Amino acid sequence: MNKFPSLKQLHYLVTLFETRHFGDAAKRCFVSQSTLSSGVQNLEELIGCQLIERDNKSLVFTSTGEDVVARSRELLARSQDLMELSNCMGDGMEGQLRVGCIPTIAPFLLCDLVQEVNRLHPNLNLLLREDTTTNLLAALRSGEMDVLILALPVEIKGMHSQVVGRDAFKMVISRNQAELVTTPLRYADLPDESVFLLEKEHCLTDHAVSACKLTTKEKINPFTATSLHTLVQMVANGLGTTFIPQMAIDHGLLHNQNLVVVEPPGQEAYREIGLVWRPTSSRTRTFHQLADIVEELL
Repeated sequence: MNKFPSLKQLHYLVTLFETRHFGDAAKRCFVSQSTLSSGVQNLEELIGCQLIERDNKSLVFTSTGEDVVARSRELLARSQDLMELSNCMGDGMEGQLRVGCIPTIAPFLLCDLVQEVNRLHPNLNLLLREDTTTNLLAALRSGEMDVLILALPVEIKGMHSQVVGRDAFKMVISRNQAELVTTPLRYADLPDESVFLLEKEHCLTDHAVSACKLTTKEKINPFTATSLHTLVQMVANGLGTTFIPQMAIDHGLLHNQNLVVVEPPGQEAYREIGLVWRPTSSRTRTFHQLADIVEELL
């Protein structure tokens, strides 16, 4: 009879991959270090090949080990979906729902979303996480998150999605500098290195540059900001201009700032907001109901 690895062994391996430390991994799994180490070793014996290269000070995952980690994450995510089957027996809007959201949306949506969910579905408990698109998608695939609120388009590699609204892009510029620029705004009229953007980890940068058709790299300042609030402060101090989503403006990001809002060059520029989830999840009905709420808020 064939022997199969246990989900506990797979969980040990994935956690060890994430922490790269046996002691830290054991703490996260709430087991002793010897229990975790023997579990991983038994997994290696069961599979029949080395997954980790060990010495007294460090560990390195083999190429096979990394492949097993990727497959283990998928199996753990599917087992999580299996355990949540009971949630689809009722109306779906009850229990815990782990929701991830990117930083350029979260501050301007999640508070309203939680209040609306509490009002309409008091038995549904939202567990929120704010992170970058890349990290959230990895967490979704591994089963750590149930559904994500992202800016689209983005490569979701087989995940399901539903668009719930559009969020227009605007340009903001200090009032003093706005007097020196003709409208409608043309990129050619802006000084070189006068357009400030977020770090590449934030998908808003690519979305804004693409949607607003900014093709002249000379206009982009090499300095990148970590948040929309930093961008606003830089522009308010007369350092240049930047792109800001409408939802941030509507929620007071520019309040008490000496800034002017102008339309970007060209046709209407926007990003789409959408929900993303695993195709194997049994909570599709819940996600569609959540999407309706988010769409109404937007």
